[in-house]
This record gives sequence, C-alpha cells and structure tokens, in this order.
Amino acid sequence: MRIKSNLCWHVLVCAAAALLVAAMACRAPAQAKLSDADLAKIKAALPEKATAQPAKPRKVLLFGRCEGFNHAGGILAGNKALELMGEKTGAFTTVESTDMAMFDPETLNQFDAVVFNNTTQLKFADPTHRRALLAFVNGGKGIVGVHAAVDNFYKWPEGAALTGALFTGHPWGRCAVKIDDPQHPLTKAFGAKGFYIQEEMYRMGKPYSREKLRVLVSMDMGKMSQKDVEAGRPDKDNPIAWIQEVGKGRVFYCSLGHDRPIFFNKAINQFYLDGIQYALGDLKVDATPSAKLAAQPTPALAPEKQ
Repeated sequence: MRIKSNLCWHVLVCAAAALLVAAMACRAPAQAKLSDADLAKIKAALPEKATAQPAKPRKVLLFGRCEGFNHAGGILAGNKALELMGEKTGAFTTVESTDMAMFDPETLNQFDAVVFNNTTQLKFADPTHRRALLAFVNGGKGIVGVHAAVDNFYKWPEGAALTGALFTGHPWGRCAVKIDDPQHPLTKAFGAKGFYIQEEMYRMGKPYSREKLRVLVSMDMGKMSQKDVEAGRPDKDNPIAWIQEVGKGRVFYCSLGHDRPIFFNKAINQFYLDGIQYALGDLKVDATPSAKLAAQPTPALAPEKQ
C-alpha cells in the first residue's frame, strides 16, 4: 500500500511540475530580443511620417500579457515596430508592460490608448480593472487589438464587446485578402488592392457583427478552396480588421500579427499606424457600422492568381 501511495504522490508531483512549466512557458518570451536582421527589416518597413498631426503628445501602453498561449515573436516584433514607429513619426510614445497593475485607474489614465498585443486568456478578474478599462474607452480614449487580442474576455461580455469578437479557431494559413472598404482612409495603405498573405488566420465568433463594426478588411473566400470556405463562418464573412466607436472612444483591431514577418511588411505597418492614430482620436474617420451604410462599398478583391 505504501508503494502505491508513493507512486500516486510521485505522479501528482510530476503533473503539478508539468503544469507549472507550461504556465511559465505561456508567460515567458521565447527569446529576449530581436536579431539584428529582424530589427533591420522592421526599420526598413516603418512609415516615414504620421498620417495626422497629433492634437497633443500621445502616450500608448503596449500590453503583452499572456495567460494562455504566448505569441512571443509577434509580441516582440510588434512592440518594437510600434515603439520605433512612434519615435520616427512623432505620433506617440510607448510604454511596455505585462503587469495587470497598469489597469489601476490612476495608472491607466496616464495613457491615451492601450494596445493589446497578442494578449491571451486575459480574465480581468479584478472588478476595479474592468471598470477602469470601460471608463477609459467610454471617456474618449482608445484600444488597439493585435492578432490574439480576441483570445480574451470569454467570461466578461463587456470586454469581448470592446474588441468586437472572440476567437474560435485558426483553420487557415495562406489566405486571400480583400479590402472591404477601399476608399476608407484607414485602408489607404493597401492602395485599393487585395492581396495574399501567409499568416495564422483567425475565425471570429460572437459578439462579431457588421451591425456594430465597420469592417475594413476580410478574407476573400472566392479565391480559396471549398475546404477553406467550409472551415470558416457559416455566413462566409471572415473578417480581418475593423473599427468601432465605444462611447466617446474608439477601437481598432487587426488579426495580422501572429509572428515577426508581419511587421516586416510596409503596408501593414502603415495600416497599424493609421489604426492607432484613429484610436488616439488624431485621425478622424467614419466608423458607421458596415451594415448601416447607406450604400455598400465595392470591395477590392485579391488577384485571381499569385
């Protein structure tokens, strides 16, 4: 009986250790810094100047906390790209953190926008932090979501409504992309042309709705296989980027940003700059939800072949 008891204890200890290692892996970046080559690629792809003149000096929180899977490459490259982008263009300055204490009201209020860069499984268990974030946006400030920012708030409906959707899977890699609203100021970076991209592409679930969101970019399912179509939403509406107004504030989300190469792309970096400037309130654009437009824009589709 003692041998059996000791064996059970050993199994429990090993299981607990495995869970601890897994949890630490979720929180710790896979590498401490970018390579010189990757840094050079990011710098070469940065916008030259701000699209809009900031109304005042802007301060942005780059928040990269992972309580689930850690997109270490996307966090590392995304934070660096946005930091350097702000410095080069003068559009904003940045502070990086993974500490939930940043959402204490007196700390949060020093910022003009929060970028949730590949955050995962955030609970916002402290009601004070929930109230602070909602007040932050409703009061006139901004939120930006990068890639896994929709993989949070599963038990906080108001938080999910802020980002605009919840992650339900990533069944695609290479994807055809269409510009839903090619004349919109925030899609100018793409030159009214659809394209193809290799990326971990997300399928969105509730509360996603074009009744609430202005969808800017989505997947061009007409250029993809039947298997790809069947893997998506039943309505074949698989969005990539959108904006919305929340109270007096603004939200910009883009699902591109799984790993470092996304931030080597000049058009995508420009898109992020413009989206951040919108969230900050410096770039004024129409955020009427897509379903409520008087006339639907003609999308710019991906090329027939690539």
